[in-house]
Amino acid sequence: MRFIITAQASADNDGPDAGGGLDEALLTAYMRFNEEMYNAGVLVASEGLNPAAPGARIAVRKGKRYVVDGPFAESKELVGGFYIIEVGSLDEAISWALRAPSGLGTDDVLEVRQLTGAGDLPPEVLDIIRAAAPTWSASVWQART
Repeated sequence: MRFIITAQASADNDGPDAGGGLDEALLTAYMRFNEEMYNAGVLVASEGLNPAAPGARIAVRKGKRYVVDGPFAESKELVGGFYIIEVGSLDEAISWALRAPSGLGTDDVLEVRQLTGAGDLPPEVLDIIRAAAPTWSASVWQART
């Protein structure tokens, strides 16, 4: 099973101190955690996300797409980074999340959610997906079905 662990600031967090500089010990803890998950064979991907301000949002209203200008949600509502892991159960995913370092100001709340896999979908939905995207679906679900 694949899970995404997202990190964001807690509601009572004022955000990171922009002038605080690099916390080498904390960054080292994050990288060691990534290394531990990688060596355990559970880490699929791990990335931080840049601030939302230089990004973009695309909204859809009545079938029309448009770019939404800021301001965006408060920083405490934004995802600051994520891990994608492949483990045997939700309990195992939670166990990894409980060991994750914290303290960069964007990771005070970790959310663990299972990613949708082929086994989670009804056969008729899988048929549509395989017909519409045969190459992609085969590459994504080949090893997991």
